[in-house]
Amino acid sequence: MRVKSIVCVKRVPDTEARVRIAGDEKSVDAAGIKFVLNPYDEFAVEAALKHKEAAGAGSVTVMTVGGAESAETLRTGLAMGADDAVLLKSDTKPEGLAAARALAEEIKGREYDLVLFGMKAIDDDLQAVGPMTAELLGIPCASAVTEFSVADGKVTANREIEGGHEVVELKIPCALTLTKGAYEPRYASLKGIMAAKKKPLEQKDAAAGDSGVQVRKLSYPAERQAGRIVGEGADAVPALLRLLREEAKVI
Repeated sequence: MRVKSIVCVKRVPDTEARVRIAGDEKSVDAAGIKFVLNPYDEFAVEAALKHKEAAGAGSVTVMTVGGAESAETLRTGLAMGADDAVLLKSDTKPEGLAAARALAEEIKGREYDLVLFGMKAIDDDLQAVGPMTAELLGIPCASAVTEFSVADGKVTANREIEGGHEVVELKIPCALTLTKGAYEPRYASLKGIMAAKKKPLEQKDAAAGDSGVQVRKLSYPAERQAGRIVGEGADAVPALLRLLREEAKVI
């Protein structure tokens, strides 16, 4: 089945980056940090590309909300094989609902079958932008999807749940959030990187509206206390139990 997919992605700090808090204590100091396409979003891009390739037809659009620097993230999706990209420009970093509003406002004016997301972004771990966007669009949504198939105007999705898997069926158009499973992200080839420079990348202002959440302060985790040796062998057990009960309060 020919499928038109819109994949919503996010620019995030590299998982190997050493993150430092900026002087305003409300944001991350971007100096020296490499930013990448959110790893969970890579699963969504790969899923869209595989379904397009299997059908021999269709289209894949990558879309994001962010500053001008987010164009680099979209180019990564284009280099992987997406057909075109849309940057919804925002001077500020929108929180989840504001981002969902901007995405929904843009998507509702387009023709599409699937709206795909990564299950979560690694910077805020929100896991809600996909479902919120689906709600604003008035379409069904399945989260934590590891694999799905498309046939006869329906999507059959395998979901990862506590202690097992669940199979759900959704009518098209629908939204899915992807997690690790059947879609191992491909590396962009040199040919793909060169081709990405010529693919359409549309830029327009985001219709995000006012943010309902503001960051008041960021702080580093408290340093772990040094370990303590309370004794050796069986003679240490009473002291250990007392500390677990009176200080750690875990028993």
